Amino acid sequence: MARLRKAAKIWRRPEARSAAESALIADDGSLFAIDPRAIFGNDAPLEIELGAGKGDFIVARAQEFPDRNFLAAELSGVVSRMLAVRCGRAGLANLRVVRMDARTLVNLMLERESVAAYHIYFPDPWPKERHHKHRLFTPYFVTSLCRTLRSHGMLFVATDVAEYAREIFAMLDLSGLALLQEPVPGRDQTGFGRRFTAIGKPVHSRAYRKSRIP
Repeated sequence: MARLRKAAKIWRRPEARSAAESALIADDGSLFAIDPRAIFGNDAPLEIELGAGKGDFIVARAQEFPDRNFLAAELSGVVSRMLAVRCGRAGLANLRVVRMDARTLVNLMLERESVAAYHIYFPDPWPKERHHKHRLFTPYFVTSLCRTLRSHGMLFVATDVAEYAREIFAMLDLSGLALLQEPVPGRDQTGFGRRFTAIGKPVHSRAYRKSRIP
């Protein structure tokens, strides 16, 4: 509750709302597709973080790679507002925020082969078995990830839940994506990642590349 009150207090500040509006992709009910060129005004490679949370990872990555475009997707209204404030205050022309369910974005809103990299870190594991149907990763969702990734596009995934990791990796191994032995950039750079690393909790992560059409 205290966190919600703090977020509401920040949102009431005119400068915060102005910063958020500069980064947030407005959805007035007519948004039926995400067009990176229309959003960023260029054809730079697009990286997307699904479930960007507070933006710890994607803000730093957008600063590190100014020649790429970055889209932070977050469903929660409160979290997406605070994310937009943070991204707007960063003043990065290559970073925008969209409030949207990750499944809607990937399954419906993106063109084929339009994404250079996906970052999916610590998706909600919905631990109770009766809630597993709400999990982000499904065979259909993985198919949509593959469809929207461009040739040689990358997919980075991390979770702290071993059972969910096995489920995710099994689907990805069957997708036709190539498993790579390389670091997953957001594994230790998100809020969850840093927390789990600090307490010694194992994190399961993998990097994949679209090297051929699945």
